[in-house]
Amino acid sequence: MNSKKNQVLKEAFSQGRLMTAMAAHNPLSARLAQDAGFGAIWGSGFELSASYAVPDANILSMGTHLEMMRAIASTVDIPLIADIDTGFGNAVNVSYVIPLYEAAGASAIVMEDKTFPKDTSLRADGRQELARIDEFQGKIEAACAARRDPDFLIIARVEALIAGLGQEEALKRGLAYEQAGADAILIHSKQATPDQILSFVQAWTGKVPLVLVPTAYPQLTEADIARLGKVGVVIYGNHAIRAAVGAMQAVFAQIRQDGGIQNVDANLPSVKTIIGLQGDAHMRQIEARFLR
Repeated sequence: MNSKKNQVLKEAFSQGRLMTAMAAHNPLSARLAQDAGFGAIWGSGFELSASYAVPDANILSMGTHLEMMRAIASTVDIPLIADIDTGFGNAVNVSYVIPLYEAAGASAIVMEDKTFPKDTSLRADGRQELARIDEFQGKIEAACAARRDPDFLIIARVEALIAGLGQEEALKRGLAYEQAGADAILIHSKQATPDQILSFVQAWTGKVPLVLVPTAYPQLTEADIARLGKVGVVIYGNHAIRAAVGAMQAVFAQIRQDGGIQNVDANLPSVKTIIGLQGDAHMRQIEARFLR
């Protein structure tokens, strides 16, 4: 089953078809993303950290993230792209980590070229320290050597623009990571316009596709990205947790203001809807077939 998901994602890259991936922090948000029509799930470290109310700075253990990826992958029928931050250590750690994520049901991993422990990319004045190019090449090579299915994708995330090192450094790193075996390059920017990203895409001469995360520059649409001709996946990196937080804040505030739920209940999904999302119909079939 997982090999089929892997093939779907790899074919999207190879055929030049833009794949959309929505962030998820638990199986329910992943199921909602699948139901909405997204082609893949982004197993976001930022979202999972936020759901535990801790910073996205390698505070959560690898085991916590891995088990959530396993739970998400078992819930959806579309590929899961796992965000493994810096790979939880050096190339040796990566060699052990990759088979675990592959066995957990991920179809790809994204690994970034920051030092461990990392700081989140979009934090104002964050600590953005990058690994040496040759060191990160070793981590990519270790990841490629450790995977068991050649269709399991290794995506290298370049943080040079985030770190303020400029396009030349970003291109240098991207090409070096492609040479090391990366199947795609995720290029990240926190500028409020897409100009920096568009300039990088235009200058990109590598053969592997690019991955974009337009959190900071939302005006760039999927149609715009598809026309660039070099992008395989667009990731919506944190919209599930932001939508959830915004909805909960609004409902909780209304309940406190009103002294009850009389003005919010009608606007919420019904309990029946939630039970349906829990897979109640499947459980009823099992009951009818096997309970005596």
